[in-house]
Amino acid sequence: MRNPITAKITSLCLVLLLTLGISAKSAATLPGPEDNVRSLYATLLATMKDGRTLGQSGRYGRLAPVVDRVFDVSSMTRLAVGPYWATLSPAQQQQLVDAFRHYVTATYADRFDSYSGQQLQVTGERPYNADIIVQTKIVKSDGDTTTLDYLLRQNQGSWQISDVYLDGTISQVAIQRSEFHSILRRDGVDGLVMALNRKVDLLGRGVAKAS
Repeated sequence: MRNPITAKITSLCLVLLLTLGISAKSAATLPGPEDNVRSLYATLLATMKDGRTLGQSGRYGRLAPVVDRVFDVSSMTRLAVGPYWATLSPAQQQQLVDAFRHYVTATYADRFDSYSGQQLQVTGERPYNADIIVQTKIVKSDGDTTTLDYLLRQNQGSWQISDVYLDGTISQVAIQRSEFHSILRRDGVDGLVMALNRKVDLLGRGVAKAS
Protein backbone atom coordinates (compact mmCIF):
# COMPACT_ATOMS: atom_id res chain seq x y z
CA MET A 1 0.00 0.00 0.00
CA ARG A 2 1.37 3.43 -1.00
CA ASN A 3 2.24 5.81 1.84
CA PRO A 4 -0.15 8.82 1.55
CA ILE A 5 2.54 11.22 2.84
CA THR A 6 5.01 9.98 0.22
CA ALA A 7 2.37 10.32 -2.47
CA LYS A 8 1.63 13.91 -1.40
CA ILE A 9 5.33 14.84 -1.41
CA THR A 10 5.76 13.28 -4.85
CA SER A 11 2.76 15.21 -6.16
CA LEU A 12 4.08 18.50 -4.76
CA CYS A 13 7.49 17.85 -6.31
CA LEU A 14 5.93 17.22 -9.71
CA VAL A 15 3.91 20.44 -9.49
CA LEU A 16 7.04 22.37 -8.49
CA LEU A 17 9.10 20.90 -11.33
CA LEU A 18 6.33 21.64 -13.83
CA THR A 19 6.03 25.23 -12.58
CA LEU A 20 9.78 25.75 -12.77
CA GLY A 21 9.83 24.30 -16.26
CA ILE A 22 7.08 26.65 -17.42
CA SER A 23 8.83 29.64 -15.80
CA ALA A 24 12.14 28.75 -17.44
CA LYS A 25 10.47 28.35 -20.82
CA SER A 26 8.69 31.71 -20.42
CA ALA A 27 11.94 33.41 -19.43
CA ALA A 28 13.70 31.92 -22.44
CA THR A 29 11.06 33.33 -24.81
CA LEU A 30 11.06 36.88 -23.39
CA PRO A 31 12.71 39.41 -25.72
CA GLY A 32 16.25 40.33 -24.71
CA PRO A 33 17.80 43.81 -24.79
CA GLU A 34 19.01 43.50 -28.40
CA ASP A 35 15.65 42.09 -29.49
CA ASN A 36 13.82 45.15 -28.18
CA VAL A 37 16.19 47.59 -29.89
CA ARG A 38 15.91 45.62 -33.14
CA SER A 39 12.12 45.82 -32.80
CA LEU A 40 12.38 49.60 -32.43
CA TYR A 41 14.70 49.84 -35.44
CA ALA A 42 12.47 47.63 -37.59
CA THR A 43 9.52 49.91 -36.89
CA LEU A 44 11.62 53.02 -37.51
CA LEU A 45 12.86 51.67 -40.83
CA ALA A 46 9.37 50.76 -42.03
CA THR A 47 8.10 54.17 -40.91
CA MET A 48 10.93 55.96 -42.73
CA LYS A 49 10.14 54.12 -45.96
CA ASP A 50 6.49 55.23 -45.71
CA GLY A 51 7.43 58.53 -44.11
CA ARG A 52 6.36 60.99 -46.77
CA THR A 53 3.03 59.25 -47.28
CA LEU A 54 2.33 58.99 -43.56
CA GLY A 55 3.31 62.53 -42.65
CA GLN A 56 4.24 63.53 -39.10
CA SER A 57 0.92 62.45 -37.58
CA GLY A 58 0.97 59.09 -39.36
CA ARG A 59 4.56 58.43 -38.29
CA TYR A 60 3.63 59.40 -34.74
CA GLY A 61 0.69 56.97 -34.75
CA ARG A 62 2.84 54.12 -36.01
CA LEU A 63 5.67 54.74 -33.52
CA ALA A 64 3.58 55.41 -30.40
CA PRO A 65 2.92 51.73 -29.53
CA VAL A 66 6.58 50.70 -29.86
CA VAL A 67 7.71 53.69 -27.78
CA ASP A 68 5.27 52.63 -25.04
CA ARG A 69 6.60 49.08 -25.14
CA VAL A 70 10.34 49.61 -25.60
CA PHE A 71 11.01 52.78 -23.56
CA ASP A 72 10.71 53.05 -19.78
CA VAL A 73 9.19 56.51 -20.11
CA SER A 74 8.30 56.78 -16.41
CA SER A 75 11.90 56.12 -15.35
CA MET A 76 13.29 58.49 -17.98
CA THR A 77 10.93 61.26 -16.88
CA ARG A 78 11.81 60.78 -13.22
CA LEU A 79 15.55 60.87 -13.96
CA ALA A 80 15.21 63.92 -16.22
CA VAL A 81 13.21 65.83 -13.60
CA GLY A 82 15.70 64.89 -10.87
CA PRO A 83 15.20 65.74 -7.16
CA TYR A 84 12.20 67.95 -8.00
CA TRP A 85 10.27 64.75 -8.78
CA ALA A 86 9.80 63.93 -5.07
CA THR A 87 8.00 67.25 -4.50
CA LEU A 88 5.32 66.54 -7.12
CA SER A 89 1.91 65.01 -6.49
CA PRO A 90 1.07 61.71 -8.23
CA ALA A 91 -1.20 63.63 -10.62
CA GLN A 92 1.60 66.05 -11.54
CA GLN A 93 4.03 63.17 -12.01
CA GLN A 94 1.59 61.45 -14.37
CA GLN A 95 1.09 64.70 -16.31
CA LEU A 96 4.82 64.93 -16.86
CA VAL A 97 5.14 61.27 -17.87
CA ASP A 98 2.34 61.65 -20.42
CA ALA A 99 3.84 64.86 -21.83
CA PHE A 100 7.31 63.32 -22.03
CA ARG A 101 5.92 60.20 -23.77
CA HIS A 102 4.35 62.42 -26.45
CA TYR A 103 7.61 64.33 -26.77
CA VAL A 104 9.75 61.18 -27.23
CA THR A 105 7.36 59.79 -29.86
CA ALA A 106 7.10 63.11 -31.73
CA THR A 107 10.90 63.45 -31.70
CA TYR A 108 11.44 60.02 -33.28
CA ALA A 109 8.66 60.70 -35.80
CA ASP A 110 10.48 63.90 -36.77
CA ARG A 111 14.04 62.56 -36.87
CA PHE A 112 13.18 59.42 -38.85
CA ASP A 113 10.90 61.04 -41.40
CA SER A 114 12.15 59.62 -44.70
CA TYR A 115 14.29 56.87 -46.22
CA SER A 116 17.29 57.36 -48.47
CA GLY A 117 19.24 54.14 -48.03
CA GLN A 118 20.03 54.42 -44.31
CA GLN A 119 20.96 51.29 -42.37
CA LEU A 120 19.98 50.89 -38.71
CA GLN A 121 22.40 48.34 -37.29
CA VAL A 122 22.50 46.66 -33.87
CA THR A 123 26.18 45.85 -33.39
CA GLY A 124 26.31 44.20 -29.95
CA GLU A 125 25.74 44.60 -26.26
CA ARG A 126 27.77 44.86 -23.07
CA PRO A 127 26.93 44.75 -19.36
CA TYR A 128 26.70 47.96 -17.39
CA ASN A 129 26.38 47.03 -13.71
CA ALA A 130 22.99 45.28 -13.53
CA ASP A 131 21.90 46.84 -16.82
CA ILE A 132 22.79 46.29 -20.49
CA ILE A 133 24.07 48.73 -23.07
CA VAL A 134 23.03 47.86 -26.63
CA GLN A 135 25.37 49.34 -29.22
CA THR A 136 24.03 50.50 -32.58
CA LYS A 137 24.99 52.46 -35.68
CA ILE A 138 22.98 54.51 -38.11
CA VAL A 139 24.76 54.45 -41.47
CA LYS A 140 23.70 56.93 -44.16
CA SER A 141 23.91 56.09 -47.86
CA ASP A 142 27.10 58.19 -48.15
CA GLY A 143 28.77 56.12 -45.42
CA ASP A 144 28.45 58.77 -42.69
CA THR A 145 27.91 56.92 -39.41
CA THR A 146 26.24 57.93 -36.14
CA THR A 147 26.77 55.80 -33.04
CA LEU A 148 23.84 55.41 -30.67
CA ASP A 149 24.02 53.34 -27.49
CA TYR A 150 20.88 52.38 -25.59
CA LEU A 151 20.89 51.72 -21.84
CA LEU A 152 18.33 49.04 -21.00
CA ARG A 153 17.25 47.84 -17.59
CA GLN A 154 14.66 45.33 -16.49
CA ASN A 155 11.25 46.71 -15.65
CA GLN A 156 8.68 44.18 -14.43
CA GLY A 157 10.44 41.36 -16.25
CA SER A 158 11.06 43.09 -19.58
CA TRP A 159 14.06 45.03 -20.89
CA GLN A 160 13.30 48.68 -21.58
CA ILE A 161 15.35 51.67 -22.72
CA SER A 162 16.08 54.14 -19.91
CA ASP A 163 18.65 56.35 -21.66
CA VAL A 164 20.20 56.98 -25.08
CA TYR A 165 23.86 57.93 -25.60
CA LEU A 166 24.86 59.85 -28.70
CA ASP A 167 28.38 58.93 -29.86
CA GLY A 168 28.41 56.47 -26.97
CA THR A 169 28.94 59.21 -24.37
CA ILE A 170 26.34 62.01 -24.50
CA SER A 171 23.39 61.07 -22.27
CA GLN A 172 20.03 62.23 -23.59
CA VAL A 173 18.54 62.13 -20.08
CA ALA A 174 21.38 64.32 -18.74
CA ILE A 175 20.75 66.90 -21.47
CA GLN A 176 17.03 66.88 -20.71
CA ARG A 177 17.71 67.18 -16.97
CA SER A 178 19.59 70.42 -17.60
CA GLU A 179 16.80 71.78 -19.82
CA PHE A 180 14.01 70.67 -17.47
CA HIS A 181 15.73 72.12 -14.40
CA SER A 182 15.79 75.64 -15.83
CA ILE A 183 12.10 75.43 -16.88
CA LEU A 184 11.01 73.98 -13.53
CA ARG A 185 12.87 76.65 -11.60
CA ARG A 186 11.35 79.42 -13.71
CA ASP A 187 7.83 78.15 -14.54
CA GLY A 188 7.16 75.13 -12.30
CA VAL A 189 5.70 71.80 -13.32
CA ASP A 190 2.83 73.35 -15.30
CA GLY A 191 5.36 75.33 -17.31
CA LEU A 192 7.34 72.18 -18.11
CA VAL A 193 4.21 70.30 -19.23
CA MET A 194 3.26 73.27 -21.42
CA ALA A 195 6.79 73.47 -22.88
CA LEU A 196 6.78 69.76 -23.80
CA ASN A 197 3.28 69.94 -25.29
CA ARG A 198 4.23 73.06 -27.27
CA LYS A 199 7.29 71.28 -28.68
CA VAL A 200 5.13 68.30 -29.71
CA ASP A 201 2.68 70.67 -31.40
CA LEU A 202 5.47 72.48 -33.29
CA LEU A 203 6.98 69.17 -34.42
CA GLY A 204 3.55 67.97 -35.55
CA ARG A 205 3.06 71.10 -37.67
CA GLY A 206 6.56 70.90 -39.09
CA VAL A 207 7.48 74.25 -37.55
CA ALA A 208 10.32 72.90 -35.40
CA LYS A 209 12.90 70.17 -35.79
CA ALA A 210 13.81 67.76 -33.00
CA SER A 211 16.99 68.82 -31.23
